[in-house]
Amino acid sequence: MNEFPERLRRLRESRRPVRSMAVTSELIGLSHDALRRYERGEREPGLTELKLIANYYYVSLDDLCWDDGEQEHNL
Repeated sequence: MNEFPERLRRLRESRRPVRSMAVTSELIGLSHDALRRYERGEREPGLTELKLIANYYYVSLDDLCWDDGEQEHNL
């Protein structure tokens, strides 16, 4: 999940209208602190949290966790 924090931030900022991290975390069902730590790379989400995030953004877990160019798919 090397690039996960950047992908997560880009997803949040690409939504229109752009929502604050506090609003986004509430809509996803995560604490503001958890989402902030995921975006900063200070913590990695578990499978439950990844599913919540993927469902909110309408993306697959693969698209959320890995770039097309990444070779290893290790959580």
